[in-house]
Amino acid sequence: QVQLVESGGGLAQAGGSLRLSCAASGSFSSITDMGWYRQAPGNQRELVASVTIGGSTNYADSAKGRFTISRDNAKSTMYLQMNNLKPEDTAVYYCNARIRHTSPTYTNDYWGQGTQVTVSS
Repeated sequence: QVQLVESGGGLAQAGGSLRLSCAASGSFSSITDMGWYRQAPGNQRELVASVTIGGSTNYADSAKGRFTISRDNAKSTMYLQMNNLKPEDTAVYYCNARIRHTSPTYTNDYWGQGTQVTVSS
C-alpha cells in the first residue's frame, strides 16, 4: 500500500552534479524521518544523509559540504542534491522513509527500489 520511487540517477563525470528524488505514494497517515542510503558492490549499505519531519539534517562525513538533503512534505517527496561528485560516490542509492499509519496505528520503514549513480574520473 506504500511505494517509494527514486529517480534522477545516472552517469556523471567527476566534479559534476546529480539530483535524486524520492516520491512516496499510497495509503498512509504521515511520513516521519527520511533518508538516503547507498550500497556499492561488495559493500554494506550505508547512510548518506537523513532529514526529520522538522527539517533537521544529518550527513555522513563523506557527504558533508557536497550533498544537500531536503524534503517537500506537501508533495511527500525527498531530494538529494549531489555536487562535486567523486568516483567513490558510485553506488546504488536507496530512499528510506519511516511512515505512520492509522486504524490501527503503527509505523513501518519502507525502501525504494534504488537508483544507480555512476561517477567516472
